[in-house]
Amino acid sequence: MDAVDFESNSIPKVTYLVVFMCFFCMFAEGYDLAIYGAVLPALLEYPAWALSPAMGGSIGSYALIGMLIGAVCVGTATDIFGRKKILVFCITLFSIMMALSSIAPSPEMFGLFRFIAGLGCGGIIPTASALTIEYSPIKRRSLMYAIMYTGYAFGGVFSALISMFFLEEHGWRIMFMIGAVPILAVPFILKFMPESIDFLIAKGRRAEAERIGNRYNISLESIIQKQPDKEQDGKSKSNNITTLFSKQNIRATMFFWITFFFGLFMIYGLTTWLPKLMREAGYPLGSSLGLLLMLNLSAVFGSLLAGIAADRWGSKKVIFISYLLAGVSISLLSIKTSMFILYGLVGVAGFGTIGTTLILNAYISKYFDAENRATALGWALGFGRIGAILAPILVGLFMSWKFDLSMNFYLFAIAGVIAALSILCIPKHENGNI
Repeated sequence: MDAVDFESNSIPKVTYLVVFMCFFCMFAEGYDLAIYGAVLPALLEYPAWALSPAMGGSIGSYALIGMLIGAVCVGTATDIFGRKKILVFCITLFSIMMALSSIAPSPEMFGLFRFIAGLGCGGIIPTASALTIEYSPIKRRSLMYAIMYTGYAFGGVFSALISMFFLEEHGWRIMFMIGAVPILAVPFILKFMPESIDFLIAKGRRAEAERIGNRYNISLESIIQKQPDKEQDGKSKSNNITTLFSKQNIRATMFFWITFFFGLFMIYGLTTWLPKLMREAGYPLGSSLGLLLMLNLSAVFGSLLAGIAADRWGSKKVIFISYLLAGVSISLLSIKTSMFILYGLVGVAGFGTIGTTLILNAYISKYFDAENRATALGWALGFGRIGAILAPILVGLFMSWKFDLSMNFYLFAIAGVIAALSILCIPKHENGNI
């Protein structure tokens, strides 16, 4: 049997294995984050807690604050300790916290559990991203990454479906208990998920890399050739974090961060508040949850198409056009229209926000080298989480202050335009059309 060569166009079995497991982890995270937006209308009506919209928005941001810390710290740690161990730790942590959230006795304890869950969620994206990129053929990276990251959108779809069928009858607590189920997959991840060969080679752990290579029939030479000027003795040329701010990388780092800030601002603002905003606009709960379903469902198919387009025409062009479309469609949500057009606009918004950010994650993962890939993504996501944190809080305040409902949509639309312009400022990569 010929050895796996990641320079070729064929997709090996080990790629499907890694992508499937990372897909599952992203599915769990997608459910974790989308479920809060789905149950928020019920939480605001929960008599025992008497939450105001501002308080609801603040609690929604607690998990995102945890994700900010988790993305930065865990993203860096995975470049030090390895992808697999960190991924297992993150899955275990947020699953336990989801279970505790389901039995929280007060808003304060609920917020604390959501914050700690965010720490685990924040580490999943950079870790799963690095593994997927490193185990995918070079010419199929955007597509395989998009497939993996659709797990996030599928998690959001599942949360909307579960809420539509069970929320009114069984209450919001069972929704969080379901989010604890992923812990059952930890033994399978420990047994079958391979550690990153790129990581092992970059750290000089050649013997471990060879064992994995023999197990999955992987050609190590094809991986080493991608790092011709990288150190082979396990010593890094420079600190992972400071490399991001080197003369060569600082412009790309800064504009990636700005793009992530406004991209995540749109995603978490919409996923947290869309059902409630639609309720305020006069739509029933079922229709509001249906729009949340559409937001995530369109991201699934949109991200796959965007992944194919990015492999063909380059990530930058696809991201620019998609964010611009998202900004326009979200601004049009402020206009009262038919449900058919409304679902179409939300669909474009889902593709242009969630779907586009999937390609953005793949873009930065390809842009930076193996030894600081997860660090670059983790720090960019960490900075982006500031936007994710601000969005639910701002919308909550706007609603508490009785601002016109359209102001919320214009806020997201402006963010989309800025994200589109920011991506254009990232320098062209030395490898060309990535």
